[in-house]
Amino acid sequence: MCDYSLQSILSRPAKVGEKLTTRNFGTGTRGFAAPETPNMAVCVLPGTELAFSSETTIPKVGLLGWKTVTLGHKTAIFRQIRKNEPRVHHDALEFPDGQTVLLTELSEGQEATVLQLPAQPKTAVEEEAQKRVVYTG
Repeated sequence: MCDYSLQSILSRPAKVGEKLTTRNFGTGTRGFAAPETPNMAVCVLPGTELAFSSETTIPKVGLLGWKTVTLGHKTAIFRQIRKNEPRVHHDALEFPDGQTVLLTELSEGQEATVLQLPAQPKTAVEEEAQKRVVYTG
């Protein structure tokens, strides 16, 4: 399952080499979808490495309305943050400068390629880091 507000959307896991697009699913969040199945969320495991086709952007509201802010990076590692907080967004991207941005905050329509899935965990700490937040109801 992807982030909590995508739990009612059909989903599947991401694959290496796959091209994904950020999409607004109409549930109060953005996530990844594959171009051939735009209504199906593609779930990414924590630790997955992604390369965007252009520098990532986020929409921000300003004094004169909405503007787009460029983050200055084309690569990111997928993370889950605030795992102990229910009913909040957890899916995030960590950029090379250490900045972490929620996936739902990215501009819609950005294209990313799955470069590498996370390695199989070898320790309990690695296993916990890769564990996705579980929702029951």
